[in-house]
Amino acid sequence: MLFFLLLKLLIIMKIFTEQAIEIIKSVPFGKVLTYGKVATLAGNARAARQIGWLLNSSTKKYDLPWHRIINAKGKIMMPNTEKFMEQKTLLENEGIEFINNDTIDLEKHIWNISSFN
Repeated sequence: MLFFLLLKLLIIMKIFTEQAIEIIKSVPFGKVLTYGKVATLAGNARAARQIGWLLNSSTKKYDLPWHRIINAKGKIMMPNTEKFMEQKTLLENEGIEFINNDTIDLEKHIWNISSFN
């Protein structure tokens, strides 16, 4: 019984991860999406942290546009780091504007997607 429960959990995690990867790959140039929205669209609204782990571990493997995923406040998650500047530069190169040098105008730049097939 335990084996089947673990197998079911692994299948669910695999489906969630595959769906999240496709969502992240689909974020259009010049738009952003939050960790929480990616998690919700992938099927688990409580898995925003897992999206961060996925981006950290799989960006190169799947060629993910990691820089387009931000937190719910419109901020980059790594303030005052080299990665912050890299992400900010990538976003600015796509026309993303920052308010007070660190916050993205979500009303203007969020990708308004309600579901993902």
